[in-house]
Amino acid sequence: MKQRFVMVLLALVTSVALKAQDVAVKTNLLYDATATVNAGIEIGLAPRWTFDLSGNYNGWTINERKMKHWLAQPELRYWFCDRIQGHFVGLHALGGQYNIGFIPNDLKMFGYDFSKLTGRRYQGSFIGAGVAYGYALPVSEHMNIEFELGAGYVYTIYDVFECGGCGKQLESDVPLHYAGITKAAVSLVYVF
Repeated sequence: MKQRFVMVLLALVTSVALKAQDVAVKTNLLYDATATVNAGIEIGLAPRWTFDLSGNYNGWTINERKMKHWLAQPELRYWFCDRIQGHFVGLHALGGQYNIGFIPNDLKMFGYDFSKLTGRRYQGSFIGAGVAYGYALPVSEHMNIEFELGAGYVYTIYDVFECGGCGKQLESDVPLHYAGITKAAVSLVYVF
């Protein structure tokens, strides 16, 4: 039974004919700038619809500064003209975990005080959703540069620690509701 299922699945996958603008792979240059390993794939679903899935991972600690996290972000996109080029809108979800702290800053925006990251470490998980607008600029037959900005809602629950590696736990299971930017990308895209 198991072998039949695998054979049927392989037959279905190999029988799908791919043509131009059906598949693209990408990397977000903004994540690359923070040493976050990331990759995405976008697959055509209908003449103006695609499904985009990106994943990100940062496992580095530099001088006790942490920006460790993993993130998965699926997105359904509607293209106003041809898919994988031009203007689009998207509906995305996101989820992951983080361990972040000891990042010196004085940043306060959207009603949040990010300067708390200067002297504390936060560890938790998150889930959310949002909407986005973007534009894919073709630069050659198979290469695009894609710009995207999204906003939405994220729910996170986290623990607070007093220092990076050792540290006494100061708070536990703190909930936070965030509304603001949920996606920002300047991506290099290869279109098959």
